[in-house]
Amino acid sequence: MKVSKDNADGEVLGCGKWLRLRKVGKWEWVQRVNTTGVAGIYAFTDDDEVVLVEQPRPPLGNARVLEIPAGLVGDIVGQEDEAVDLAAKRELIEETGYEAGELREVVEVPSAPGITEETISLYVARGLTKVGPGGGDESEDIEVILVPMSEFQEFIEGRIRQGTLIDPKVFAVPVFYNL
Repeated sequence: MKVSKDNADGEVLGCGKWLRLRKVGKWEWVQRVNTTGVAGIYAFTDDDEVVLVEQPRPPLGNARVLEIPAGLVGDIVGQEDEAVDLAAKRELIEETGYEAGELREVVEVPSAPGITEETISLYVARGLTKVGPGGGDESEDIEVILVPMSEFQEFIEGRIRQGTLIDPKVFAVPVFYNL
């Protein structure tokens, strides 16, 4: 089910370039603006590794967060009508340096349903070819991490013990690996 990104109910409390704060009754939420969606990618190499990224997140005091590659759709000037699958391909290359030979949309899910109307289209990418360095654009500081699926559980447990913040979508890696 596609959620309307133009939910006009309620009062606008504030607006920035990418976010709008809205209120209906006692409920406040964040609405994404100037984009048409979000794409997240579960990418797997031919060597049975999952491709993860780690980057600082300002809302968390610039703590580095382990995540799946993901990004906004239609946020580039002149490409506002970008298709979600093209954004997924673009973000995978930009963040990780890998191009997908096969990219399949699996599901659309809410990102944080108690605070935002935003949904994320999740893809599985296989047949990866290294075509660039990754690391994101000039405004990003992304580290690419390859984790063998046979070591995934141990890797995640170790990162948790180290105090690494882990985006919840990472915990679904084994599910998407088997799709």
